[in-house]
Amino acid sequence: MKYRAHLLRLVGVVSSVIGLLAVPAVHAQTDQKSLTFGVVPQQSATRIAEEWGPLLAEISRRSNVLLVFKTAPSIPVFEERLGRGEYDLSYMNPYHYVVFHSSAGYRAFAKEQDRKIKGILVVKKDSPYRKPSDLAGKTVVFPAPAAFAASILPQAEFGRLKIPIEAKFVASHDSVYRSVASGLQEAGGGIYRTFETAPVEVRDALRVLTETPAYTPHAFAAHPRVPADVLTRVMAAMASLGKDEVGQRLLAPLAFKGVAPAQDKDWNDIRALDIDLLERYGRQ
Repeated sequence: MKYRAHLLRLVGVVSSVIGLLAVPAVHAQTDQKSLTFGVVPQQSATRIAEEWGPLLAEISRRSNVLLVFKTAPSIPVFEERLGRGEYDLSYMNPYHYVVFHSSAGYRAFAKEQDRKIKGILVVKKDSPYRKPSDLAGKTVVFPAPAAFAASILPQAEFGRLKIPIEAKFVASHDSVYRSVASGLQEAGGGIYRTFETAPVEVRDALRVLTETPAYTPHAFAAHPRVPADVLTRVMAAMASLGKDEVGQRLLAPLAFKGVAPAQDKDWNDIRALDIDLLERYGRQ
């Protein structure tokens, strides 16, 4: 069992490297036996591969559809690839979903079970900061401009409270947590899922200063080229994960309880925010 687990992690890491170095070609027709599965790079490529590789292997086994793990070297590159429709299936943040449903045709079919997404602000555990207003005039780091819960929501709260800050963007959620834990930055934006799965030594050096209101979480979405019967098999396999010991063990590194069916309208709460960054991707 240990050998098998190690082999699955190795396969995931290799897939990640391939996904980073080779931009997948946009194919006119999906091979029903193989689908690319793009995961938003909230953390390092190696860490994402370790968490998602074994999970996707199990979904592949249960659905009889080979899911090929892909990610990107940064969130902006991931956004560009979504805009070109390069992933057959993808796990993307709520704001990305609203944008790329409109511009590239992605349609949500699932979401994390029993979870609403909140943005959080973290500071060092021994920091003197106790409330958001204490950060007035300070530099706050975020993963990327369009990282919904970790960047957009906290900045919106600073704006609503009329607290001036200097926003700085780094490579990933992991980069945010490490830079704050090491004292390089005063505070940073993230989400509970990535914070809960951060390395223990990093997490233990931080505390959550505040959190934002809650919204519909990340979407699992499919490109229109994916055949409906294939997507049905994948969804059924994903929904079964939270119901048995093997699936629960593979979901644990992501801090998921399970995966639930979803519809496009579930993200109307995001649309209601009327965040106008669509010009960055082109209006279609």
